[in-house]
Amino acid sequence: MSGILNSSIGRKFAMALSALFLMIFLLQHFVINFSSVISADAFNNMSHFMGTNWLIQYVMQPVLILGVIFHFVMGFVLEIKNKKARNISYAKNNGGANSSWMSRNMIYSGLFILIFLVIHFIDFWIPEINTKYIQGDMSGLLPNGEYRYYEELVHKFAPIWRVALYCLGFVFLSLHLLHGFMSAFQSVGANNKYTQGLKGFGKAYAIIIPLGFIVIALFHHFNH
Repeated sequence: MSGILNSSIGRKFAMALSALFLMIFLLQHFVINFSSVISADAFNNMSHFMGTNWLIQYVMQPVLILGVIFHFVMGFVLEIKNKKARNISYAKNNGGANSSWMSRNMIYSGLFILIFLVIHFIDFWIPEINTKYIQGDMSGLLPNGEYRYYEELVHKFAPIWRVALYCLGFVFLSLHLLHGFMSAFQSVGANNKYTQGLKGFGKAYAIIIPLGFIVIALFHHFNH
């Protein structure tokens, strides 16, 4: 593994695989959260299952966290190495004229998304871990006997500053995905007759998923 990560191609390939893995998780996360717009009961039931299933909690959750850490660390490593390599070529060839603004600034959108993720963990994940594993409450129930997940979600999106922050975070996520999706597929060798279709799918994914998350935040803010 270390040998693969020591080569430029190996690092890009590993980065691409981690990106595709996180995109699958993001889609699953979106489906569950969007259910809160449709049905409070459906959201509560899915959230309770995800929060108490041992496979998800003790296998998938650690893998996800490691995937996030790996993706961001590898992203920063690649950006530092690429910047060193580009300094000379940009001066000679005006590389900025041949690449998009987003491709040249992935490091900044990634950094903002990382900050956003830390805030998201503080808002949702850490309180959840505290409730379940420190307080020892695995029931997920409120005093009235109903599941707490929907009420907690609505409560979090009551302050306008948090909604604005989340909306901004998802705008940056969209910009990041617009370039990152095709970059990931090219890194794993998906450059063939399906490329145009993948580009269309990638653009749709990069716009619809972040926009859907914005809709969720705004919906709960204006309907709490």
